[in-house]
Amino acid sequence: MAKTGAGHRRQSCYLAPVRIEDWPDEWQEWVALTPMERFRESEKIFAQYLALGGSLDPDPDPTSPFDNPSEWNSNAAHGRAGLRVLRRGAS
Repeated sequence: MAKTGAGHRRQSCYLAPVRIEDWPDEWQEWVALTPMERFRESEKIFAQYLALGGSLDPDPDPTSPFDNPSEWNSNAAHGRAGLRVLRRGAS
């Protein structure tokens, strides 16, 4: 331990070096991709997330200063904003 003054001791922190060879195969494959290949793979993963029902809507945060409980609609699906269909008549 190293002394920091006034009798206080500070604990040393040492992290062992991490070798890519020690990573799981999936991580190694990801790191081996070029940035553009990673971007394209991320697009595929994101499309799959949305197809499985993932949402871009943020969860409500009652601790946020921008939280407005009156905007939260419990009648809407999953408590999120509903989808309105706009109909335009044939003219």
